[in-house]
Amino acid sequence: MDKLLELENITKAFDGLAANDRISLEIGRAEIHALLGENGAGKTTLMNVLYGLYHPDSGDIRLRGEVVRFSSPKDAIRNGIGMVHQHFMLIPAFTVAENIVLGLGSLSRPLLDLDSAGEKIQRLSRDYGLDVDPNAQVCNLSVGAQQRVEIIKALYRGADLLILDEPTSVLTPQEVVDLFDVLRRLVDEGHSVIFITHKLDEVMHISDRVSVLRDGKVVATVNTADTTKEELARMMVGREIVFRVDKEPMTPGETVLEVSGLEVDPEDERCSVDLKAISLSVRRHEILGIAGVGGNGQSELAGAVVGLFKPAAGRITILGQDIADRRTRGVVKLNVGRIPEDRQAQGLVPDFTITENLISTHFFEPPLSRRTFLNFPVIAELVRGLIGEYDIRPPRPTLLAKQMSGGNQQKLILARELNRNPDLIVAVQPTRGLDVGATEYIYRELLKHRERGAAVLLISTELEEILTLSDRIAVIFGGEILDTREAGEATIEEIGLLMAGVRPEQQGEGEKSR
Repeated sequence: MDKLLELENITKAFDGLAANDRISLEIGRAEIHALLGENGAGKTTLMNVLYGLYHPDSGDIRLRGEVVRFSSPKDAIRNGIGMVHQHFMLIPAFTVAENIVLGLGSLSRPLLDLDSAGEKIQRLSRDYGLDVDPNAQVCNLSVGAQQRVEIIKALYRGADLLILDEPTSVLTPQEVVDLFDVLRRLVDEGHSVIFITHKLDEVMHISDRVSVLRDGKVVATVNTADTTKEELARMMVGREIVFRVDKEPMTPGETVLEVSGLEVDPEDERCSVDLKAISLSVRRHEILGIAGVGGNGQSELAGAVVGLFKPAAGRITILGQDIADRRTRGVVKLNVGRIPEDRQAQGLVPDFTITENLISTHFFEPPLSRRTFLNFPVIAELVRGLIGEYDIRPPRPTLLAKQMSGGNQQKLILARELNRNPDLIVAVQPTRGLDVGATEYIYRELLKHRERGAAVLLISTELEEILTLSDRIAVIFGGEILDTREAGEATIEEIGLLMAGVRPEQQGEGEKSR
């Protein structure tokens, strides 16, 4: 193998805990190398060391046969390394073009040639099937669009080693296929790719070799062709993984959530998609899955239901109570659990501790407080229990949320929202960034709460997730519910066509024409 990169005994510790423990890896030229591991296994830390964001405590990085030391990402970029982070490194107030050229030189110094940059961005968007407007302001983009900006930013810099940290987590199946086509073209041209993902099907489909990390150490590096999805899962979590969950048939009960004729204010700059008279209902013992390509109104729907956006038209009731005049805190008081799409911007306070985040939505209620004073013994007992139950790592109540891996941040949110046994759970991308073990656990948790009697509004761009968990499936496109079907009667092909905007009557016409 012609080696492009060698990591030799890389060690990196935080507060005495080793995130990377003497890790050694080799990346070949023109290969796609997958990096697998549980949340907190050290994958992102290792790549941040490689990218110059962290300095290793010990060990060497050898690039193209020479030992290199990066004091910053700028050094890594100069050496042909690009990275697309799981949590976006974008400035919300800047445009797409401004974010992409930030830190780069300009041919028209001291002025920025944003027109030329915009043309190149549009060309990359067309070439790679990444729909991004260079003049759009990042704060107005959906999570999926921001991910595409990060991918284009890396491609714009022309790296010959591209690190992708969960790059498909907000992409549709077709967009994943398009991205894989891009990666193969890059490899054909001599580029190398380090592909961090929790999706074992993707590893088997796209990678040449795969390295598995567990507890900060390399468990194994194998040729993808010589392994199986089940074997990789065992190496990741140290036990057998059940890839499908058993969903007991349930008889739906009373209606918990009723949405009728919902529209949002088109003047609200937070809303990038107008909702078109959306109507739906969710009952006890039921999971209603909202399927759709990212950016088709899912964020606006979820935001309206939990009180972030005030409806411009229509009505939302929870257990018969109209929430038109309630903001998020008032909706939470109706016993609603909220798992937001963006855990860092909407779900957590990064500079708060695990304890502070776990009680942040209900610290003012008994038994967590007494006569306006916090009941610290009760809080400590609650936090210890939730850390253990949800396997939050590291298990240190005083750890800041921003010091945790993305998957453990997600577990933190789930622990806070589900431990109160909510009547309604609004779950938006609940397993985004989670490994197979944690995903299996979250599936069981949602089904357990469904069995208990909760109503679950599940919004996910993962079609397999929707099909696995839902009792009914509604497909949203362009801010409109195109169709709602019983999960047992829905096929992947039909749901996929609906996600692409093909209405049911048009699907029938297509069948007749064939």
